Amino acid sequence: MSLDIASISSISESDMDYTATIYLRQRWTDPRLVFHGNKSFTLDARLVELLWVPDTYIVESKRSFLHDVTVGNRLIRLFSNGTILYALRITTTVACNMDLSKYPMDTQTCRLQLESWGYDENDVIFTWLRGNDSVHGIEKLRLSQYTVESYYTLVSKSHQETGSYPRLILQFELRRNVLYFILETYVPSTLLVMLSWVSFWITLDSVPARTCIGVTTVLSMTTLMIGSRSSLSKTNCFIKAIDVYLGICFSFIFGALVEYAVAHYSSSQKCAAKGPANELTEEVEEVNFTNILNSSITSCKRKISFTSVEISSDNVNCSDLTMKTHEKIKRVLRNKMHRIIGYFTIQNPSNVDHYSKLLFPLFFMLVNVFYWAYYLYF
Repeated sequence: MSLDIASISSISESDMDYTATIYLRQRWTDPRLVFHGNKSFTLDARLVELLWVPDTYIVESKRSFLHDVTVGNRLIRLFSNGTILYALRITTTVACNMDLSKYPMDTQTCRLQLESWGYDENDVIFTWLRGNDSVHGIEKLRLSQYTVESYYTLVSKSHQETGSYPRLILQFELRRNVLYFILETYVPSTLLVMLSWVSFWITLDSVPARTCIGVTTVLSMTTLMIGSRSSLSKTNCFIKAIDVYLGICFSFIFGALVEYAVAHYSSSQKCAAKGPANELTEEVEEVNFTNILNSSITSCKRKISFTSVEISSDNVNCSDLTMKTHEKIKRVLRNKMHRIIGYFTIQNPSNVDHYSKLLFPLFFMLVNVFYWAYYLYF
C-alpha cells in the first residue's frame, strides 16, 4: 500500500482534527485474474463492483467522501500476473488528540491510520510498499500555522473482540509557527505593560492623567485577552502558554494602577496628618497643665480646710479647670492610635514611584526569562 497526501486544508484546535486530501493506492494479487502476456489494462471504475477489493477504512475518521467530479476518482489497473492496482482520491477529516498546554509554542503529533474492517490477519496482511518512501507529498506541504517536522510509517495490529486486524499507521509531527502570535499577541501585550509604566514618571498630583493611563491599559489588556481566547472557544479548559503570559501582563498592568492608588492615598494621608498633629500637641499640653492645676487646687483645699478657712465657690471654679475622665482617656487613646498608624504609613510617598520605576521593569524581565525558558526548552 502507498499513500500520497495532496493537501491538508485545515487543522482545527477547537475540534481537535485535521482535514486532508489523500491519494490511496492499494496493490494486491488475485490468482484468478492471471492472463497471458506482459501488458496491463486500465479498467473502467464501474468494474470494481465485480472484483474483490480490501475493505480498508480510515480509523478515527469523522467525515470522509470520495471525489466524483467529473466521474468517480477511482483507478483500476490489472497486470498479467493477477496484480491489481486500486487508487482512490479521498478527502477525510480525522481526529487528532492535541495537547495545547504550550500553545502557541506547541508541537502536535497526528496520525492517519488505515485498517481492515472485516478481514482479520488470517485473511489479509497490510504492509507499506516501500516503508517511509511509500508516503509522498507530506514534505512539500505548506500550512498556514504549522511546519511538518518529521513523519514515519508503522505496521501494527488492532485487537478487537472479533479478532486481530492489520493496521497501517502514518504518524507525523506538526510544529506551530510562533511568529504570527508574537506579532499578534505577545508584542501588543508587552507594549501595554510598558505603557502602564509611563504613569511612574507623572507626579502624584496629576490624578486624571495617571488614572486614565491605568484604566485604559487595563481595559485594553482585557480586550486582548478576550480576543486571544475567542479563536479557541471550545478549548477553554486548557491553561495555555499564551494565557499564562497574558495573565502575567495583566497582573503587572493592574499592579501599576494599584501602586498609584497606594501612593496617592499615602500622600493625602500625610498632608491631612500635619494639622491634627499640631492640635494633638496642644491637647497634650493642655492636659498636662490642667493636671497640674487640679493637683495644686486639691492640696490648697486641704490646707484651707484644716485652718477652718472657707473658700467661696464663686472665686474658684474647679469644674472649669478639671477635665472629665472619659475625655482624658479618649484623647490618650487617639494619640496612641495615631502613633500605631504612623508605623504603617509611608513616610515619603514619592519614593513609591521612585522604586516602582526600577522594580516593575526588573521583575517583568525576570518573569519573561523564566517564561520563555520554560516553554521553549522544557
